[in-house]
Amino acid sequence: MDSQTTSNEQAEYIHNKMNRTTKKALLALNCIMLAIGNCGGPLVQRLYFIKGGKEIWISSWLLTAGWPFLILPLILSFLYQKRTGRNDTKLFSLKPNLLFPCAVLGVLTGLDDYLAAYGVSRLPVSTSALIIATQLAFTAGFAFLLVKQKFSAFTINSIFLLSIGAVILGLHSSTDRPAHESRMKYYEGFFMTLGASALYGFILPSIELTFKKAKQPITYSLVMEMQIVISFFATAFCTIGMLVNRDFKAIPREARTFKLGEDTYYVVLMVNALFWQFFFLGAIGVIFCASSLLSGIIIATLLPVTESLAVLFFHERFPVEKGISLTLSLWGFLSYFYGEFRRMKKTYSNGDLEVA
Repeated sequence: MDSQTTSNEQAEYIHNKMNRTTKKALLALNCIMLAIGNCGGPLVQRLYFIKGGKEIWISSWLLTAGWPFLILPLILSFLYQKRTGRNDTKLFSLKPNLLFPCAVLGVLTGLDDYLAAYGVSRLPVSTSALIIATQLAFTAGFAFLLVKQKFSAFTINSIFLLSIGAVILGLHSSTDRPAHESRMKYYEGFFMTLGASALYGFILPSIELTFKKAKQPITYSLVMEMQIVISFFATAFCTIGMLVNRDFKAIPREARTFKLGEDTYYVVLMVNALFWQFFFLGAIGVIFCASSLLSGIIIATLLPVTESLAVLFFHERFPVEKGISLTLSLWGFLSYFYGEFRRMKKTYSNGDLEVA
């Protein structure tokens, strides 16, 4: 009996260790996808505008129009589960109680896409990236309200620093505004980007809340299904905007006048859509493996990378005010990260979600 008990304990230990190992590997994979999308997406999106693209609805539509890319990994996951003997597996297992929240989140994501695309069309990538850094503060606030996330002194300090950094950018726009951009257009882009940051700061904890309220096991396959539904409704929202604005007819016209060539125009559109799917799937995957706050942390972590790439590829100006804002943003991130690291070190090992 003692031998059998010991054997069962060993088997349970191995099973839990495998779950933790799989979960860590999955978390690392989603962090990589989030990094690729978060750095590459804004750069390609800005490239569209500076090389001749003008339609904001087209740019916002591309942020989620790449959702068909997710069908292939979903099918591969389905075949793998079938092969491992899980005969009850379905290709699409999302139930109605999850479908409706995902549809609502999709519409909100579509609105957020438009706000973000408008901001990128008016602002340098480095400036919009700094404003988006305030998303961490919004994520923290909504996480507190929606999923009862506890605040700490580090979180409060982070919110204060990020807010001050954004204010500095707004008050010193004259040193950063592109030569062809009016002050009014610059401020429109500034506040549109800030609005996008706030809205996505609400969306991330809402996804975590949806996980918690789900009446079915949350697997990674289900996470991909949810992302497909969210992206589908976001794309539908932006499609309506494109139809009203007649942007579909503008695509071939823009392609002919694109500074990098007609073929390159379509490549830019496709790569743009692919990068943003990496971003969205990575973000929701990190929420699945850890929390919405960690997803926001990673997005803020990648800020210096996006800043550096924008200056490198687009030769954007980097005045003193932007440097101060960047320093405050990094300081706020480090403060927040340290506080979250201390908290998550205590809670990360408690309760493993099912990974499939």
